[in-house]
Amino acid sequence: MNLKLVFKVVGRILQIEAVAMVLPLAVALVYREDPAPFLWSIAAVAVAGTLLSATPSRQHFYIREGFAAVGLIWLITGLVGALPFWFSGQFASFVDCVFESCSGFTTTGASILTDIEALPKGILFWRSFTHWLGGMGVLVLATAVIPSMGIRSHYLTQAESPGPVFSKLVPKQSQSSKILYSIYCALTLAEVACLKLAGMPLYDSFIHAFGTAGTGGFSNRNASVGAYGSFAIDMIIAVFILLFSLNFAVHFLLLTRRFKEALQSDELRFFFLVVAAATAVIAINIYPIYSNLLETFQYAFFQVCSIISTTGYSTTDWSYWPNFSHAVLVLLMFCGACAGSTGGGMKCSRVLILLRSIRREVHRIIHPRSVEVIKLDGKVTDEETVRSVLIFVGCYLLIVLSAALVISLDNFSFTVSFTSALTCVSNVGPGLEVVGPAGNFAAFSPLSKLVMSLCMIIGRLEIFPVLVLFSRATWRRA
Repeated sequence: MNLKLVFKVVGRILQIEAVAMVLPLAVALVYREDPAPFLWSIAAVAVAGTLLSATPSRQHFYIREGFAAVGLIWLITGLVGALPFWFSGQFASFVDCVFESCSGFTTTGASILTDIEALPKGILFWRSFTHWLGGMGVLVLATAVIPSMGIRSHYLTQAESPGPVFSKLVPKQSQSSKILYSIYCALTLAEVACLKLAGMPLYDSFIHAFGTAGTGGFSNRNASVGAYGSFAIDMIIAVFILLFSLNFAVHFLLLTRRFKEALQSDELRFFFLVVAAATAVIAINIYPIYSNLLETFQYAFFQVCSIISTTGYSTTDWSYWPNFSHAVLVLLMFCGACAGSTGGGMKCSRVLILLRSIRREVHRIIHPRSVEVIKLDGKVTDEETVRSVLIFVGCYLLIVLSAALVISLDNFSFTVSFTSALTCVSNVGPGLEVVGPAGNFAAFSPLSKLVMSLCMIIGRLEIFPVLVLFSRATWRRA
C-alpha cells in the first residue's frame, strides 16, 4: 500500500473542499451574517490539506490504493464538512454535525434539524452545496480541475462511480470528468433559471437546484417543496429529478446526437417503466384521499420521482397515505436511479440484471441443457459482472439488516429501525413514521447516528471502497 500517496490525494481533496467553503462564506457576507464558522473551517481544512498534499511519495497508484483512497476521502470529507456546522453553534453535538455533513455529501438528505428555517442562510447554503459537491463525486471534480499528480485517476473514479460497470465517455479520464461536470453545471443552472421564472426566490432556487442536481433533498423550508404550493415548481423539480437520475452517458449521447444509441438503453426503458407503473398504482391508491385527478397525479408523480431518484423532497406528508403506497415507495428505495447518475439505491441496471438472472435460472431448471446468456443493451453481460451484482445485492441487504439491528437498540418500532437503515444505505432521506417526510432523525442516540452516517457513506460508495478500509490486506506493503 502506497500510503503516502493516498494521504497526498486526501490532502488535494481537502484543499478543494476548503476552496468550496468560500462560496457559502460569500453568501454569509452578503446576508451580513457571522463569517467566523467558515473562516475557521477554511483555515483548518486548508492547513491540513496543504500539509498532506506536500507529502513526498512514490508515484505508484493501483486499484488497491484507489479503493482505499476513495473510502478514506469520503470519511474525512464527512468529518471536515461538519466543521462549519460545529463552529456555527447551531447544533447540539459534533455527532449531529457529522450526521448532517455525511447526509449532505452522500446526497442522502436525512436531517437531525427540527427547525430548518431558524438556521443562518450561509449555513443552509453550505448544507445544500454539499449535495451538489457530493452528487457528481468529489473525485470526479478533482480529476477535472486539479493538475496531474502523476497517478492513475482512472482507479479513483472507478472506485467512486455508481453502477455495476465503469466506463469512460472519452479515452482520457480527466476529459470525461470535464464533460460530466459541464453537463452537471448546465443542468443545474437551467433548473435555477426555471425555478426563478416559476416564482421561487433566487436563493431558494439555488438551494433546491443543488438538492435536485445531487438528488439529495435538503431544503431551506421546513415543509420542503410543499411550502411553495405551486404546481409549476413541483413539476419543474420533478422533471429535473428525472434528468439527474439518468446515466450521464445518456446525456452525452444525446448531446453528440447519437439518439438511437441513447434510446436503446435497457436501463433507461426500465427506469421510465418503473416510474410510470409506480405513479399509476399510487395515484389509484391515494385518489380517495384527494378526490381530484390532477392533484392526485401531481402528488403521486412527484413522490415517485423523488423516492426512486433518492432525492427525498416532498410536497405532502405521504406518511398518511395507505400502506400499499408505503410498500411501493419502500421498493423504490431499494431500486434507486440509473447507474452513472447522481442517484442512490441499488441502481436499475443491477435490478434488471438480477431479474434476468432469476429468469435464466428458472429456464435452466426447466431446460437443464440449455445455454442462455444475460444481455444488457443488446450486449452479452459477462459472468463476472453477473456474479458481482449478486454479491452486491447480498451485501446490500446484509448491511441494511445489520444497521437496523443496531438502530433497534433505541427502542423504536421495526418499521422505523428498518426504514431508517434502508433510507441511509440507499441515500434517500425520509423513511416511515417518525423519520417520514415531516419527521427527522434528532431522537436517535449518538451511536445510531454514527452508524447511519457510516451507512450513508457505504451506500454512496456502493459498499466495497469502505469495506476495503477494514481489510488487513489493504494496509500490507506490496
